[in-house]
Amino acid sequence: MTTKTQAPPAPTWDLESIFPGGSESKQFAEYRSKVKGEVSELETALDNLPRTLSPDTLNDWTGFLLAMQSCVENIELILAFAGCLAAQNTDDSKAFAFRSEGYELYSRWQKVETALEAMSLKQSDSAWKQLVEHDRLKEVAYYLNELREIAKSKMPIEQEKLALDLAVNGYHAWDLLYTKMAGELKADFEEDGQVRKLSMGQLATKMSSADRSIRRQAFEKLLGAWEARKELAAMALNSQAGFRLSLYKHRGWGSILKEPLRLNRLSQQSLEAMWSVVERETPRLKPYIEAKKKLLGIESFRWYDEFAAVGDVERTFAFDEAGQFVADNVGRFSADMGSFVRMAIERRWVEAEDRGGKAGGAFCTSLGPLRQSRVFMTFAGSFENLLTLAHELGHAYHGWVLRDRAYFAGEYPMGLAETASIFSETVVTDAALEQASGDQEKLMLLEQKLQAAYVMFTDLYSRYLFDRAFYDERADGVVGSDRLTELMLAAQKRAFQGMLSEDGYHPLFWCSKLHFYHTSVPFYNFPYTFGFLFAGGVYHRARQEGASFADKYAALLADTGSMSTEDVAKKHLGVDLTKEDFWKDAVDQALADVDAFVALASK
Repeated sequence: MTTKTQAPPAPTWDLESIFPGGSESKQFAEYRSKVKGEVSELETALDNLPRTLSPDTLNDWTGFLLAMQSCVENIELILAFAGCLAAQNTDDSKAFAFRSEGYELYSRWQKVETALEAMSLKQSDSAWKQLVEHDRLKEVAYYLNELREIAKSKMPIEQEKLALDLAVNGYHAWDLLYTKMAGELKADFEEDGQVRKLSMGQLATKMSSADRSIRRQAFEKLLGAWEARKELAAMALNSQAGFRLSLYKHRGWGSILKEPLRLNRLSQQSLEAMWSVVERETPRLKPYIEAKKKLLGIESFRWYDEFAAVGDVERTFAFDEAGQFVADNVGRFSADMGSFVRMAIERRWVEAEDRGGKAGGAFCTSLGPLRQSRVFMTFAGSFENLLTLAHELGHAYHGWVLRDRAYFAGEYPMGLAETASIFSETVVTDAALEQASGDQEKLMLLEQKLQAAYVMFTDLYSRYLFDRAFYDERADGVVGSDRLTELMLAAQKRAFQGMLSEDGYHPLFWCSKLHFYHTSVPFYNFPYTFGFLFAGGVYHRARQEGASFADKYAALLADTGSMSTEDVAKKHLGVDLTKEDFWKDAVDQALADVDAFVALASK
C-alpha cells in the first residue's frame, strides 16, 4: 500500500461475458424468451403432475421438482443481469423494464411453488419422506421440507396466487419506483471551488471526509434532496407495508416478524436474546465516541461525524492495491479464499469506478446457472472502500463455496449470508492492524473496527426499532411523513443512547435508506447485526484454531443453505443462539478494542 493524494480510476465490471450488448443484447432477449418458455412448460407440467405421491408417481414428482429448481435459477440470472445494468446506469430505462419482466416471471414461478405447497399437504408423511430421500433430491430435502411446513400457514391456493399476481404491479412496483427515484436524485456540491452534481451514493462517501465542512455540506445536501421527495417516499413505504399487513392478516399471521424470521431461519427467542445483549452493552461504546470527538476537535457528535476519518486520514489506495491486500490477507487464513479473490478481480467481476449515474451502495449478486457473482460498489480510495471490497468479495466467496451444490441447497438466509462478508472484512482489518507502521495508522484501523460495532449496535438497532414502531402504527392506517420522521427520531434516540447530540440525528433516514424499501426482504436490518456478531464468533474460533479452521469454515458456509440458523451454530460452533451467553461473548469481542483506541487517542 502506498500513500497518494488521489486514487487512480477503479475498474468497471465485465457484463459482456454474460450477455454482450447490455440492454440491447440480442442474446439477453433470446435468453429471456427461452426462460419465459420454460415457465410456461413448468405451468403445463404442474397441470399434468399426478396429484398423489406413490411409488408409481415418484419419478414424475422428482422430475418436476428438478425442473422447478432449474427454472428459478434461470429467472435469477435475468433479475441479476437487469439489476446490474440498472445499478451501473440509473438512466437505463430498459434495464428497469427487464427487472419488471423478471419479477413477472418469478411471480409465475412462485404460483407454481404455491400450488406445489398446497399439494404437498395432501400427501402422506411416508410418501413425502420417500420423495425427499430420493437420490436426486436428498441434497435439497431441507428446502422441500421447509416448503411443506410453510404451506401450513398460508391462505387457500387461489388466494395465494391472486396475491402473487397483484404483487407484481403493485407491491414490487413500489420498490422499483423508489429505486428509480433514489437513483436519479442529485444535488449540487461545492468543493475546491468547483460545483458538481453528485448522486446520493457519492454524497454518502463525502461523509467520511476529514473536513467537517465537507461532511456537513454532504449531509445537508442529502437532506435537502430527500426533503423534496419525502412525500413520494412515504407513499411508497406505506403502500409496501400496507400490502404486507393485508397479506399477513389474510394468512392469519399475528406477528409482523413471522416472515422475516422465517426468511432468516431464526427463532424469535434468538433474535430477542441478541438485541437484549446489544442494548444493554451499547453504552460501553461511549468512551470511544468521546475520544473520537476529541480527535475531531468537536463538542457535539452528529450523524455526519460518525464516519469521519481519524488517524492516518491522508492515505488512499489504488484499487489494484486494495484487491491485492484483500487477496493476500484472506489467503493467509484460507488459500482457497485468497485464490478466489484474485480470480474474481482478474476476471473483472467487480464494478468499482467512481462516477455519476451509478446507484448508491454496494452489493454482490449471484448469476444463477453461471455459478458466478458480480460485485457492485464505488471505490474512491479510502480504507473504508477497501473494507467494502473485502465485504462484498466475502459474499462472492460464499457463493463460490456453494457452486457445486444444488440451487435449492444454496438458498441461505440473510443473517448467515453476512457471515462470510463480515468475516472477510474482519480478517482484512486485523491484518492491516498487524502491519500498521505507526500510531496514526493503528488509530485509523481501530476506529474502523469500532465504527463497525457502533453502526451495528446503534444505526441498525434504530432501523429495527423504527420498523417495529412503524408497522404497529401502519396497522391502524397510513402514517404521514411527519409522523415517520418522529418515529425515526424516537428510534434513533433509544438506540444511540445519548451518543449523538440532541440536534445530531438523521430525521429523514426513513426515506433515504433503501433497505426499508426492498420488497423481497422485510425487516432488512437485524440480519446485519446478527451477521456481524455471528461472524465475530466464527472469526474468534478461527483465531483460536489457526489455519486448520479454514476447511471447517468452508464446511460451515456450505451448510448455510441446508439447515436452520440455530442448527448451523450448534453443529459448527457448539453454541446455543437462544441463550445470551454467545451474544455476550460476541459483543465482548466486538468491543475489545475500546480501551486501546482511547489510549492511542489520548496520546
